[in-house]
Amino acid sequence: MRIFVYEHVTGGGMANTLVPPGLLHEADLMVRCLIEDLAGCPGVELLSSRDARLPAIPGIKTMRVGADDDPGATFARGVEAADAVWPTAPETGGALERLATEVERLGRTLLGCRPSAVRIAASKRRTALTLAAAAIPVVPTFAADAAVSHWPGRWVTKPDDGAGAEDTIVAENWRSASLRLRVDPGLVVQPWLEGTPLSLSMLCEDGQSLLLSCNRQHLRISDGRVALDAIEVNARVEGGDDLATLAGRIATAIPGLWGYVGVDLVMTDRGPVVLEVNPRLTTSYCGLGRALGISVAAMVLDLLAPGAPARWRRPAGGTTVELTLEASLA
Repeated sequence: MRIFVYEHVTGGGMANTLVPPGLLHEADLMVRCLIEDLAGCPGVELLSSRDARLPAIPGIKTMRVGADDDPGATFARGVEAADAVWPTAPETGGALERLATEVERLGRTLLGCRPSAVRIAASKRRTALTLAAAAIPVVPTFAADAAVSHWPGRWVTKPDDGAGAEDTIVAENWRSASLRLRVDPGLVVQPWLEGTPLSLSMLCEDGQSLLLSCNRQHLRISDGRVALDAIEVNARVEGGDDLATLAGRIATAIPGLWGYVGVDLVMTDRGPVVLEVNPRLTTSYCGLGRALGISVAAMVLDLLAPGAPARWRRPAGGTTVELTLEASLA
């Protein structure tokens, strides 16, 4: 099987853009780990693309993308040259949905979430409404067309379709958050939840899920902006069975989640509250192999064979791996 591995930030999708260093570092870390894992799978041949400004990844056939090249045409060539495609991209501006749609249009196997699921998960407001309709606890999320509740304490504003902690800004109260919302209708506002920031790494297929790990996030607020400094992959967290149940409910609530999926949440004194669903690789993926002694990439490829969920076994034990996120390209 020939697999086209496409990571939007490093693969040429932003070749005409100055990319924030933190986003670039996380994206490069993810694509390098994915390529290494897929290279270890028997019968797999790899193809990728790479922004010409970045150092090459050795040992893989690569299409270089310069500022004068058409990233969309390069992506289409990669898709047509492959049997299957593993796309990773920020949800911003519908980028990931367009990639998934193009893979299906060209008749190749999509190793990722279906466009319909990406469309829901790409919007924080739409995700909150979808999960709330399934009685899943979610953070209250307000867009420009909704009246903001008078929730006490700090709030945050963030792009409705942004990725990660990029442009997540802390507001002192609901009034300040509302003012920002009036200035930029592309934002959503949410109350700041007190608790432990966590994420889930899970596999999904046809409404079924397997929780791989729970990960503790170390956040920092600097000049009013939220930044992710480090992640403890496979952290020891109370309520593991409840989180596995939550993962299953999320997979059922958003049809079309497929393969690796990440979920951001806060463990409050009343239990887990979901912030957003990431229908793609997340940075935590980079620590899973070392933490659990498994190949998540191989498990995703196994989903192509019938009856994969029946073969799923929740990883037991393992160790905790800390990923430190530095704003520099290795």
